[in-house]
Amino acid sequence: MPETAVPDVTVIVGAYNAMPYMTRCVMSVVEQTIGDGRVELVAVDDGSTDGTGAELDRLAEKFPEVVRVVHQANSGGPSAPRNAGLDLARGRYVFFLDADDHLGPEALERMVAMADAQGSDVVLGKMVGIGGRNAPRSMFRRNQPKADLFASRVYWTLSPLKLFRREMIERLGLRFRTDLRVGEDQPFVAMAYLRAAVISVVADYDCYYWVEREDGNNVTLTTRGTHPRLRFLSLMFDLLSREVAAGPNRDLLVRRHLEVDLNGVLHHLVRETDPERRESAATETRRMLDRWYTDEIAARLAPMTRLRLHLAGRGMLEELREVIAFDRSGPKERVVVDGGRAFGAYPYFRDPSRAVPDSCYDITDRLPVRHRLDIAALAGTCLRLSGHAYIDRVDTREAAVDVVLRERGSRTEYRFPADLDPAHAPEQAEPVRTDGEHPTAGENPPPGEHPYDYGLAGFSARIDIATAADGRHLPRGLWDVHLRVRGQGIEKEVRVGNRRAEGVDTRPLPRLTRTADGTTRTVTPYYTTPQGDLTLDVGQLRHPLRSRVRVRGTAWAADAPGVLVLTGHADIAGLTAADLVVRADRAGHTVGLGAFQTGVLTAPGPFELRVDLARAVASRSLETGEWELSLVLPLTDAPLTFPVPDEPGLPPARFRQRALPAYAKPLPGRDSLTLRFGVLDPVAGVRRRLRIPRSRTLPPRGSRL
Repeated sequence: MPETAVPDVTVIVGAYNAMPYMTRCVMSVVEQTIGDGRVELVAVDDGSTDGTGAELDRLAEKFPEVVRVVHQANSGGPSAPRNAGLDLARGRYVFFLDADDHLGPEALERMVAMADAQGSDVVLGKMVGIGGRNAPRSMFRRNQPKADLFASRVYWTLSPLKLFRREMIERLGLRFRTDLRVGEDQPFVAMAYLRAAVISVVADYDCYYWVEREDGNNVTLTTRGTHPRLRFLSLMFDLLSREVAAGPNRDLLVRRHLEVDLNGVLHHLVRETDPERRESAATETRRMLDRWYTDEIAARLAPMTRLRLHLAGRGMLEELREVIAFDRSGPKERVVVDGGRAFGAYPYFRDPSRAVPDSCYDITDRLPVRHRLDIAALAGTCLRLSGHAYIDRVDTREAAVDVVLRERGSRTEYRFPADLDPAHAPEQAEPVRTDGEHPTAGENPPPGEHPYDYGLAGFSARIDIATAADGRHLPRGLWDVHLRVRGQGIEKEVRVGNRRAEGVDTRPLPRLTRTADGTTRTVTPYYTTPQGDLTLDVGQLRHPLRSRVRVRGTAWAADAPGVLVLTGHADIAGLTAADLVVRADRAGHTVGLGAFQTGVLTAPGPFELRVDLARAVASRSLETGEWELSLVLPLTDAPLTFPVPDEPGLPPARFRQRALPAYAKPLPGRDSLTLRFGVLDPVAGVRRRLRIPRSRTLPPRGSRL
């Protein structure tokens, strides 16, 4: 690349003994789809001894327009090579790529496009773990053009493997700490997050392939010891104390470091073999917990993390070792339900000699509701729901299920008890142990056996929409459907519909519901996007009926003079031909022609309406003159009017009115079919044919014959 050309992005790779991964890493940059001249790679060989440097030189010679190589003595960590790359970078953006890893072909194109469109200072590209490495996922569930640092999961990934605006880096004077053996990237990334004008996330493309080396020599995975981790954690807490005001936002970021980093420190702490180092690390850990671990943060942590931090904060290292070993040995959790709360029976649960508080074992909020809809149907005014719902790992003894309809805006709710229905119990309900006992902590039930009985999890409910609101029709609004599930004194609520049987119809088909007093409302059951939860749209807030009725043709009936035939299609369940009324309008005067109509309707489906205009004229409901026709659906919540199209070439209709010839003539160029009605004067017709002036027809008044 010519020195004068400024690339869009500089990819910085620090490399130490990275063969054979190095070749794929470099080629993934060379082959980017972002386009010629828009990317440069600065590779810093940090004193490799395995041929990495030679391979980089070969690739630089082969791709001189992209690859630039710098050789330096080994620095002992990734910070110095990255800093050296930053000093040489020329791109508007920089991207840090580890030598073991590689990029998806469109990664830089997509991330630069996002940054340019949103004015982003930091862009996270979706990461994928390779070779068993667990890549972060929670922040990549959806694209986020403008992510809120405190409302998203962005802060849960503090690696530098991202796109950064170089101007921001230089303005803030950001460089990687060279005095840290682990966590050297966190101060850099945290400061970039905190000062960024915009943070964006590209989640719809696999941008970064995070590789676990077969030899296990990833730097982060091979760095040992408790003290290096405690040191960088102390620096991070100091940084947050300076940069973020005390309160919920700071607590959120602190929680991430306790949940991820300090929790990881404890694994190293219990493996410390030197008594002096172990004691000093334990003391520093307790000091850190005393300063930063609050009740508000504890309430947001997973129970196992709460238990670990409680034991570490009290110097109970042997108990901590046992708990970590128990956790690593796999999911063998027994649940104890007491007083409407559920507890994981981890080691030392209610052991009087340890006196660990129950709050460290409380998993009530972590137990999900397992549910599925087998039937969800609205017929007439009756909503029928059937399926199963139960609290995971809580027996369905003392079980109950209620259906809750809650209006999304006002939060008004109505609750309806469901019947327990064994016919809809889970297909794979785990049987109760024959001895009626739960397994002891650490016991793993054989395949097919489980200590929990979900046999009473099936439910069925019928809800009359016409009387659901304390005897009245459910009011206009978006009514989300929830299940409130109880078992052994524990009550939980969940949105329903996102898990359903294959036969459940998910089409948002509106239905007319009718009450005894003649009220007609529209109810549309639909499933939200993208969650797939069931909601009732009462009153056409999200599903207007205007597009659901179409008049497609008009013609005169061949078997009945003066009868207009309207054909069309209606996608509304419960609609009848009597609901569709043809209306005639003239100069503010409106006439409903329902008394002159007959019709056939297959709902939802095609319809045919026949309007006897000759009879309407004969009855003087329609007077002579111009009348515009339309089709009306007179709903209680929102009456709708549909135009009747003017059929090209529709001829005039002729019929008789009280023995006199009459006609209905279409008038072209109108928004809806407009007819001129009139009655022919036979005498005037004879006069026109004979061309007799009117004065010759009758003598002047008062004249003598």
